[in-house]
Amino acid sequence: MLFKPRTDEMLYVLTQVVHAERRLQELPAHAEVDAELMAQLMDEAGKFVASVIAPLNRIGDETGARWSDGAVTMPPGFRDAYQAFWQAGWPALAAAPEDGGQGLPAVLEAMLFEMLSAANHAWTMAPDLLHGAYDCLKAHGTQELKDRYLDKLASGEWLPTMCLTEPHAGSDLGLVSTRAVAQTDGSYRISGSKIFISSGEHDLSDNIVHLVLARLPDAPPGPKGLSLFLVPKFLPDGARSAVHCERIEEKMGLHGSATCVMRFEAATGWLIGESGRGLNAMFVMMNSARLHVALQGIGLLEAAWQKADEYSRERRQMRAPGRKAAQARSNAAVASAADLIGEHPAMRRILDSQRAWIDAGRVIAYRTALELDIAKQHPSSERREAAQRWCSLSTPILKAIFTQQAFYGGSECLQVFGGHGYVRESGIEQHVRDARVTMIYEGSNEIQAIDLLLRKVLPDGAFAFNGWLAELGAELDPAVPAQARLLSRLTSLREHTQRLLQAAAQDDTLAYWLAEDFLHAVGLTLVDWAWTQIERSSEAAEPRWRAPAQAVQRWIMPELDMRLAIIDAAVAPS
Repeated sequence: MLFKPRTDEMLYVLTQVVHAERRLQELPAHAEVDAELMAQLMDEAGKFVASVIAPLNRIGDETGARWSDGAVTMPPGFRDAYQAFWQAGWPALAAAPEDGGQGLPAVLEAMLFEMLSAANHAWTMAPDLLHGAYDCLKAHGTQELKDRYLDKLASGEWLPTMCLTEPHAGSDLGLVSTRAVAQTDGSYRISGSKIFISSGEHDLSDNIVHLVLARLPDAPPGPKGLSLFLVPKFLPDGARSAVHCERIEEKMGLHGSATCVMRFEAATGWLIGESGRGLNAMFVMMNSARLHVALQGIGLLEAAWQKADEYSRERRQMRAPGRKAAQARSNAAVASAADLIGEHPAMRRILDSQRAWIDAGRVIAYRTALELDIAKQHPSSERREAAQRWCSLSTPILKAIFTQQAFYGGSECLQVFGGHGYVRESGIEQHVRDARVTMIYEGSNEIQAIDLLLRKVLPDGAFAFNGWLAELGAELDPAVPAQARLLSRLTSLREHTQRLLQAAAQDDTLAYWLAEDFLHAVGLTLVDWAWTQIERSSEAAEPRWRAPAQAVQRWIMPELDMRLAIIDAAVAPS
């Protein structure tokens, strides 16, 4: 079974739940982007993904990327698909018109990459950093660098990498030892090794633009001494740069993506932004990447759910509990349906719960993508600040909970197949393998939890966080039972946060112990908020939405009480 984008459901969330059209009309640059345009664009994107990208998923996994003498050959069909992708203008959706882009909202690009990740995660790894690299260079690059590289990144004609990790420096970037030495012509010579570099070498595009963290000779130790450099595979005069791919990693999943060990031997590069402020420039790219990783999780879970749902409608086993009466009915079709495994409560619980996670993820991710545009373009400074607060708080939550759900929820979907899910023929085991790395890269999920609690909640005494919670509850009606329940949960979360703040002031390590529980408590509350938004929409009573809405309260939200109980037990006086 090949993945098929369900653009009608995606568009329903975008237009009827998140109300994208109304929000975009507040932005002069997007005032003319209406529901008809968004539907037309997503319909064409869905056709391209289904016909060109999805069919390559299996062969990419089985053949894999191949390394030989420093060169990487991608799986059959990958290069042709990528050339068709960028030449059709898909990478340029959200890039500025003056850079050759289409100037469309970031949310449409987000939806495109959700579909791409679901269809072929390994292939999508190559273009997934494009817009982040484009934003980084546009915000911090010199005019000369922008003139030379910006339109190539905007169009996708050239692909970028993000070179951070070193053998001894994973999450602790302050340990980076790659060196940069200034030259008299204004360039730098970059020397050092980087590992885990996605698409560090390949044959998809005619050039590769490496963004590399390195340290100048007089730089202080630690993260504040890092600078960011642009190092191309081919220099402006056409000469090959002194950048070498030493090998590619043999991985659990993502076989069709080249994860490279890169060596820079006095390679020519140019400074991006100010010296010693490389992380500031790089985080423009990383924040965009983390939203896209969350979308990878949502897309991968959607792909796994589609396979499990279809299988559950075909596989016949023992009669489902409570269906004995069907045997006595004259309608043979009804009686036959009772044999399908999709009628069994154990399977329905899995399928409805994962469907609930996917739909909630779309609400939160699409809203966050809209807030990215609002933060950049809204005429009101107050509204821009609120949008930035939304993105700052929601991004680590999105990245952590939906990548975790992609792996564990994908494993649940595999369970629907029984033993057939564990063999390669079904195709679902690939989604589980591919999903696992999303919990690790672009800042591990533990780092996301620490970022949320220790960098974004504790420093200002939860002032911004409480303002965000107030925003989530602003439009809720306490007379409606489901909305009153969410209001109560928001109040409880605020109270637990305050107790955690007080306890953390007395214990320097407590917040680190509880960061994961806090993130999941906030994430689950956000899932409840997302489903409240869905239930307020026009078609919420339709059967499509009813079962997952029930699953949220029955099978998902009870975890919130567990997470809050863990926090309570830890902060209680001993």
